[in-house]
Amino acid sequence: MKIRHLIKNLISIITILGFYSCSTIPKGAEAVKPFNKEKYLGKWYEIARFDFKFEKDLNNTTAEYSLDDKGIIKVDNRGFNVKKVKWVKAIGKAKFIGDDTIAMLKVSFFGPFYSGYNIIALDEDYKYALIAGESLKYLWILSRDTSIPEDIKTKYLKIAEKIGYNTSNLLWVEHTKE
Repeated sequence: MKIRHLIKNLISIITILGFYSCSTIPKGAEAVKPFNKEKYLGKWYEIARFDFKFEKDLNNTTAEYSLDDKGIIKVDNRGFNVKKVKWVKAIGKAKFIGDDTIAMLKVSFFGPFYSGYNIIALDEDYKYALIAGESLKYLWILSRDTSIPEDIKTKYLKIAEKIGYNTSNLLWVEHTKE
């Protein structure tokens, strides 16, 4: 009985420590606040990203955000796989880490596994966004259109570099298909 109680307490402590030790935003990055989730909903074009296995070989990539009936943000990612010559899609969900007026979220495409999604720069019209993942391995530049003005691009690259991102590793996404 005593051992079972000890094991149960140990598991609780490990779970709590694991929850608090998992960073969802890179050191030095700060999520946008105040944030208006309704203004952020809709279609975004991926302008640039750090390539990783789930987006490998994709161009024409977009993300569409909508609210489900429970208030959870549905994430509908789409891209054209240039090697397989076909469109691919991934459906996920996003939840706020805390208050929904702070652009710090976690996103899941695979059941209970979540990753950080932090909007660290956003223009006042919600046309351009800089997104940091949970670490310096993940970075995205998004736009409501298939391109981004040079001044916004320069500004976002400077923000990312100041945090510690190596922006020379960005993959600039082509948008040649609909």
